[in-house]
Amino acid sequence: MTPTDITSDGSNAAVNVWVVEDNELLRETIVDLIQEAPGLECTLDSSMCEDAIEALNGGELPQVVLMDLGLPGMSGQEGIKRIKALSPSTQIVVLTVYEDDEKIFEAICSGASGYLVKPSSGKKVIGAIRSVLKGGSPMNAHIARKVLTMFTVLARPKADYGLTDREREILGCLVDGQKQKEIAEKLFLSPHTIDTHLRNIYAKLQVHSQSGAVAKAVKERLIKGL
Repeated sequence: MTPTDITSDGSNAAVNVWVVEDNELLRETIVDLIQEAPGLECTLDSSMCEDAIEALNGGELPQVVLMDLGLPGMSGQEGIKRIKALSPSTQIVVLTVYEDDEKIFEAICSGASGYLVKPSSGKKVIGAIRSVLKGGSPMNAHIARKVLTMFTVLARPKADYGLTDREREILGCLVDGQKQKEIAEKLFLSPHTIDTHLRNIYAKLQVHSQSGAVAKAVKERLIKGL
């Protein structure tokens, strides 16, 4: 191998890539592809996330990690969170047999930069590695749209609905599964007063039942701590 790529620190050192995949044959194939690619080298390959975490705790910092999701022991998704916590600059590409699995979306939200569908051609594997090194995010349009939609929802200002502090307190009790009588006893209010508050809450949230109010409160995070 002739490492010809220039790394972010300006040196000619090869880019360090790790492979975490429990299919031994596939893992060996990917490692061989990396070792043969100019400017890349694989210094760790394992079937378990725990080995990667141990290496990170020992001071090793890969630039790219190719990560399977369905692994023995620690899951790939949990591994992504742990790796990003220990080394935020490390780019992670998910390895998966599914093209639009919900787990891929969750993995990307956890910190992965993109994903590869197994099996992928050698060209795609190396291309994905080089893409994330340049700030790219290899993924299909379906997953990209889901990610954009999520960020749109998170950025959207929360609706207020004009709920009073007391109404929010009662709504919080409903979310916790408490019944009207229990809420009345907890807040030292009469059942009639609680009923009046509930009718006002339903009207403001534009729902017609307790379950509707709870669902809206949880979905739109109307109660602190949700």
